[in-house]
Amino acid sequence: MNTITLLQPPRIVFGNGCAANCVEVFAHRGAKRVLLVADKFVRPQLVSLVEALRRAGCEVVENGFVPPEPTRDFFESALLEARAARIDSVLGVGGGSVIDVAKLIAALARSPQKISEVFGINLLSARELPLVCLPTTAGTGAEVSPNAILLDAADELKKGVVSPHLVPDAAFIDPLLTLSVPPAVTAATGLDALTHCIEAYANKFAHPITDSYALRGITLIAANLLAAVNDGRNVEARAALALGSLYGGLCLGPVNTAAVHALSYPLGGKFHIAHGVANALLLPHVSRFNISAAPERYADISVALGLARNGAALTTAEHGVEFLSRLSRDCGVPQKLSELNIPRTAIPGLAKSAMQVTRLLKNNPRPVTEADAVKIYEETF
Repeated sequence: MNTITLLQPPRIVFGNGCAANCVEVFAHRGAKRVLLVADKFVRPQLVSLVEALRRAGCEVVENGFVPPEPTRDFFESALLEARAARIDSVLGVGGGSVIDVAKLIAALARSPQKISEVFGINLLSARELPLVCLPTTAGTGAEVSPNAILLDAADELKKGVVSPHLVPDAAFIDPLLTLSVPPAVTAATGLDALTHCIEAYANKFAHPITDSYALRGITLIAANLLAAVNDGRNVEARAALALGSLYGGLCLGPVNTAAVHALSYPLGGKFHIAHGVANALLLPHVSRFNISAAPERYADISVALGLARNGAALTTAEHGVEFLSRLSRDCGVPQKLSELNIPRTAIPGLAKSAMQVTRLLKNNPRPVTEADAVKIYEETF
């Protein structure tokens, strides 16, 4: 059994209506100037939360809304605004991109380090500001992970910062905040969360602790995603997805993801394809590539997806891959690179870029060469 390190917020609160309870954390910390990091779609839902913060003696500072795929340039501008505002705490409310920006602002607002100096693993020296995160999508798990991702437009690649200092002080997962998420975003983020769980279980560094999270997350998401896509007001399905996403997020620090994410990053970096869509498109193809290296693991995944064991592990695993393709298709997610207007001539460059994401490729149960990456992209075309 390999050694594992669990990195997660000291306070995790889950439940319908729990978002307002985050005010207690700021009040306890004596916060006076709280930076609210959000996106324009969720801001109307936060009126009562902002009022509660003000009643608790916190001045709420707001900067520009975070775009869906924040770039390094955007972040550097937002960081300058945060420093000028002399904030003493950060509240991130939104999807993964919003929370990633909030995490990085909290870490760098009082730091001499530049964002260019902390891309990578354990390069961040500290975080002085208290940080609380509330996810509004059931997908990224960013509210409980030590990771943050930004798009480096110059390199056309998404780059990650991984550090214990990025783990928030508290995460409040309120499924009611996800009720207004549109079907397409519900599908993409849900399949992203499913990918986290699958890649944590089928992983060279898998561990029994995260295995339990991953398998339970797979079951919850597979059983409830389509229901939430079809009816966004289905509170039970939304809660199940939020819990499944949380389980996936808890796997990100100890185990992290693998080749699906590594191959998806160039799609976001070069063509601005939404992260969840890229993962959903690649997941069946990378899973099929990996099966020969971990048939028992992928058979377990198939069972967690709700399928019966049928003959040999390899056969059961293949049925799971078919289920993933069907689920993605039923959710209305694009199935081909060509549907996303990506030219076939871009594939060699995508493969070359994917090979740079070594921090994730090393986790994959089967080694991935550049030629393998080309073949996988070709299969998705």
